[in-house]
Formats: sequence, structure tokens, C-alpha cells
Amino acid sequence: MKFLSRKAQQDKKQKEFLDEAIPNMNLLYNFARHLTGNADDADDLLQDTFLKAYRFWDSYEKGTNIRAWLFRIMKNSYINKYRKDSKEPEVVDFDEIEEFFTSSQTEIATEDDLAKKIFSNLFEDEVQRAIDELPIDFKTVIILCDIEGFTYEEIAEFLDIPIGTVRSRLHRARKMLQSKLVEYAKKKGIIK
Repeated sequence: MKFLSRKAQQDKKQKEFLDEAIPNMNLLYNFARHLTGNADDADDLLQDTFLKAYRFWDSYEKGTNIRAWLFRIMKNSYINKYRKDSKEPEVVDFDEIEEFFTSSQTEIATEDDLAKKIFSNLFEDEVQRAIDELPIDFKTVIILCDIEGFTYEEIAEFLDIPIGTVRSRLHRARKMLQSKLVEYAKKKGIIK
């Protein structure tokens, strides 16, 4: 009898999680993609976020903003991973390097193709790099507001901070980006 009630509780937890958390997956993936800068790390961060959310589902207060709760989990997971990764040296697999060089030798591009690849997204890359270099609190608000299109109120709720803090962080983040991009434009001769 005890087993059945435990099974029923588990089924209820699964259904609630599927109904409430999973519909936010695309939104969270986009945020993860902007935070990490690549699809593989975004997938890992998304998976980690949903695993933690499911594990701590009982601590989620039903009826509150599920998005805010999930975004907070994702942001904290990202920060923790960033701290951990910055302390550990990167491990490189020799076989992967050898395979890369072997395959790249068979794909020799013409000079025109190479030039197109290098210059096609140069400015977009610089904008992304400038965003990536922002401190995490500023990076988070600029991604949520200017890229994902959330309101100040939603961001304040997601991050559990006052709306005034959202505004000031966004203002400072935009100023930092402007400074970095003006510097880049001057180096490239776009502006004087």
C-alpha cells in the first residue's frame, strides 16, 4: 500500500513538472545559448537546469512564476559551472585534434570562400564577444531585455531583484557595450 502511494506521488510530480516546467524549454534554451555562446554548452546547461528543477520540484511554490524559478536555477547553474571551469585547466583529446586536422586538409577552401567566412559575421562576432565579456549580472539583464524581449518587471521577477536594479544594470550594461563597440569601430576605421 505504501508503495502505491509513493508511486502515485511520483506520477503526480512528473505530471506537474511536465505541465508547468517543460513548456518553458525553448525560452530557457535561447537564454542558455546566449549565456554559453554555443549549442553544446547550452544543451548541457538546459539539461542541468531541468534536472535540478525536477529534483527540487517539491520546493517550488505552486502558483508562483515558474519562469522566474527556472531562470534563477539556470543562472545559478551557469555561474557555478563558470567558477568551476575557471579553476580547472581544459583537457584536450589528442584524437580529436588529429581528426580535425585530417578532415580540414580535405576541405581546402578557395580564397573567396575563406574571405567570405572570415568577414561575413565579423561585426556580429564582435557584438557577441562584447556581450560575453560583460560581468554575469549585466550580461543576464541585457540578454533577457534586449535579446529575449522581456519586460523590466519580468526580469526583476526572474532574477529576484528590484526593478530599479534591473534598470540600473541594463543602463550600465548598455554603456559598457557602447564603449566596447565604439572602441572596435575606431580600430576598424568605421568611425573617427
